[in-house]
Amino acid sequence: MLPIGLQLYSVRNEMEKDFAGTLKKVADMGYKGVEFAGLFGRAPAEIRALLAENGLTAVSAHVPLADMLADMDKVLADYKEIGCGYLAIPYVDEKYRPGTPDYPETLKKIEALGKKCAENGVTLMYHNHDFEFVKVDGKYGLDLMYETVPAEYLQTELDTCWVNVGGEDPAKYIEKYSGRTPVVHLKDFVMQGREKPKKLYDLIGIEDASEDAAEEDFSFKPVGYGVQDMPAIIAASVASGAEWLVVEQDKPDTGNTELSAVRKSIDYLRKLG
Repeated sequence: MLPIGLQLYSVRNEMEKDFAGTLKKVADMGYKGVEFAGLFGRAPAEIRALLAENGLTAVSAHVPLADMLADMDKVLADYKEIGCGYLAIPYVDEKYRPGTPDYPETLKKIEALGKKCAENGVTLMYHNHDFEFVKVDGKYGLDLMYETVPAEYLQTELDTCWVNVGGEDPAKYIEKYSGRTPVVHLKDFVMQGREKPKKLYDLIGIEDASEDAAEEDFSFKPVGYGVQDMPAIIAASVASGAEWLVVEQDKPDTGNTELSAVRKSIDYLRKLG
């Protein structure tokens, strides 16, 4: 089994209440690393010390594209101090997505950021949702991104939930990008049929006037408790040369807290060996 990290967005409320204590709980569960989505107002040096105290590796960090474009020098300095070898663009705003007039320019900006990362010993990745699985000139926008931006400047961080929701087999998609998949997001879910609810993106702060998806229509689940073929996904990750598997659950399902959900995920994965 590859080392398993946790995307700290999964326990964001716990992190807000008790930053140091939550890191300790995550380490005690058996997670070997963490991926950041914000620093919760903490200084990089403090975070690095807490990670060392708990034996946790700073795998990577999700940093909004706007923040990278505004001050990439600061972004690199902060996360290099923490110890992150990877940075991930977590999404792009709707006006910059595949199929929009601004998408080609967005890809140029991403390439420039990836080049700067490489010059500083950091690897840039892109973390997908399902909205990159729209066709642009007969190709998925996500594939167009990886065809346009050289692998030396942009690696994948395939989110297996959103690959599935986007209509593709996650294991096969990981295999498609073999050699370009250093970090793979393990995310499980249940969904009724193939018609996804309209409002699934609370995690990225998109305002939507529609109602939240009812849990019977769509629900995030602990890894191993949903529809995903996790053994196949993990096998494909290993074969593709992945370095880390990162658990993420956008919000806990009924009957779970943030902490109990991510504990179930790591317990399931450890049983797989």
